[in-house]
Amino acid sequence: MRDLRVTLVQQALVWENPQANREQLAAVLVAAAPRTDLILLPEMFTTGFSMNARSNAEPAGGESQDWMQSLARSFDCAVAGSVATEHNGAVYNRLLFVTPDSVQSYDKRHLFRMAGEHDHYAAGTKRVVLQWRGWRIKPEVCYDLRFPVFSRNQNDYDLLFYVANWPSPRAHHWRALLQARAIENLACVVGVNRIGEDDNGLSYSGDSLAFDQQGDVLTDLGSSAAVETVCFSGDKLCSYRDRFPTQLDADAFTLVDGPE
Repeated sequence: MRDLRVTLVQQALVWENPQANREQLAAVLVAAAPRTDLILLPEMFTTGFSMNARSNAEPAGGESQDWMQSLARSFDCAVAGSVATEHNGAVYNRLLFVTPDSVQSYDKRHLFRMAGEHDHYAAGTKRVVLQWRGWRIKPEVCYDLRFPVFSRNQNDYDLLFYVANWPSPRAHHWRALLQARAIENLACVVGVNRIGEDDNGLSYSGDSLAFDQQGDVLTDLGSSAAVETVCFSGDKLCSYRDRFPTQLDADAFTLVDGPE
């Protein structure tokens, strides 16, 4: 199994200004010039975590998706992040996983009711696992992190990642839960969060992290703006799973999709 390089992009976001955010993110990526397989951007990287769903929503296949595909082609990698997206009359917090030649998506399943997200966005119903460069990858978004059954490895993924707008008062939860997801699932885990303050007065301390399959920290971006690439070892992942196969004793279960 080959290695996988993942680039974490931790930046402040401009409130409800997609063009400014795309320009800012492109600039820091061009400056960093990462040699990578996957670039991860924060949740709602075009607008910040806004509940103005209808006014911010892009159509499926909109401008931000095109911009992501341009980046993917420039860096010869996949690019992932979430965007408010209107589809079939509803607005979703939709994670886009864009490669030079394809677009796949995951709609955030667990909506953060403490901010009223469930009143403005439709919940996704599908568990999604993607294939990219020999790795099986499960994408999730922010509040999904608090639901370990949904994140449980059914022996079908190697990398689990979260894109987020996770406020600083709960940074300890973010750090602890990301590490737990790696340990319990024998999987590599990445969490990418924003920094700065949004127009709701919420502050974000970043704390973007990458863990290997044993829960060891590979990178910790702290609270500053940063672009950093980590390399996950495919051989070490497979070797650890062979030596410590807890997945063979896992409980069987089935996730039932919600209504379409």
